[in-house]
Amino acid sequence: MSDRLKALREKRGQAVSDMRAITEAAEKEKRDLSAEELDKHGTIFKTVDGLRQQIEAEERTIEATRQAAADELRDNDSGRKPGGEGEETPEKRQMKAFRRFLTGGTAAVGNGDGAEELRALQAGSSAEGGYLVAPQEFVTNLIKNVDNATFIRARANKFTVTKAESLGAPTLENDAADSDWTVELGTGSEDTGMRFGKRELKPHPLAKRIKVSKKLIRISALPIDGIIQARMGYKIGITQEKAFLIGDGQNKPLGVFTASADGISTGRDVSTGNTTTAIAFDGLIEAKFSVKAAYWPKADWLFHRDAVKNITKLKDGDGQYLWRMSVRDGEPDTLLGRPLMVSEYVPNTFTTGQYVGMFGDFSNYWIVDALDMQIQRLTELYAETNQDGFIGRMESDGMPVLEEAFARVKLA
Repeated sequence: MSDRLKALREKRGQAVSDMRAITEAAEKEKRDLSAEELDKHGTIFKTVDGLRQQIEAEERTIEATRQAAADELRDNDSGRKPGGEGEETPEKRQMKAFRRFLTGGTAAVGNGDGAEELRALQAGSSAEGGYLVAPQEFVTNLIKNVDNATFIRARANKFTVTKAESLGAPTLENDAADSDWTVELGTGSEDTGMRFGKRELKPHPLAKRIKVSKKLIRISALPIDGIIQARMGYKIGITQEKAFLIGDGQNKPLGVFTASADGISTGRDVSTGNTTTAIAFDGLIEAKFSVKAAYWPKADWLFHRDAVKNITKLKDGDGQYLWRMSVRDGEPDTLLGRPLMVSEYVPNTFTTGQYVGMFGDFSNYWIVDALDMQIQRLTELYAETNQDGFIGRMESDGMPVLEEAFARVKLA
């Protein structure tokens, strides 16, 4: 653990102690929190949540630094041929050509030694709005950035389609009855109830255009492909996160908080134990135990931070807090023994009948991506502002495929 990470965890632990001291003082005096105490509790929670985000950012930075060092070592190793010290492989030259394209356009790789690499990267003609397809190394890194920026993608079951337009998966819509105890020559009762169906996921287009100063491209100390990669990854990741959570399934993924017979129906809504304005201890118990125990080992809680602020005040029948702060690197806080994840895109309107959280095994959310990741460079469109434009495109779809693995927390 780095010194900074250790200091952040210690600071967060102290803030949590201060926050709990407020609720415990009121509990000891057998009274509700005063308006002043509620305000102070909320202020401290903002500090706790802010420190959580700093800790996660620090952990991502440490991991990114480690990965960058590993990538550089791999690049150096892969650039050498067994029979010629220092000679580059075709893959290494292609990656360099792609980076030259990002910084200088087609002209930067289209002449001399770069002509072969340009042909290798070219996909389509200028009359068709041609673009360059990123070599595999760049594409893999970009997908990784998307994983880091979202919650569900990192836990979902992910597939890639190459030639087909969609992914179809058979579903068991109605199972057969249990077998019968019978005699030696018996075959049991006939069952005609088993029925199969199909779920189809079809990747939908997703695009983002960003502008970069020509001067920044020219003088930046960082590789321009790294800058573009990070921003494209973040913007694509956030858009997907919203759709995976609240998407309506119309030319976009179907979200887990969207009631649908194609995903998670209202039959998986759990409001028992909650009030019309707040999540309660009994409501959380009802939600967890409405999901079969077989799903618990991989299940997570998912809430908006406004909900987490209220949950931090809840105790069980023995006076123990339900929410437990993480004390180890890379581990999230927990609630009723399972990881608690926080997303800004979870619904957070605390009124009658609204969804405010979820408990479930998110490996039963399926994501399908198209293979191609395209980067198009615009050199003339923003000439007046001395900028270059970059358009990133991908195709993706997603939906929950097994509703019994989820329980939506709903207010009464």
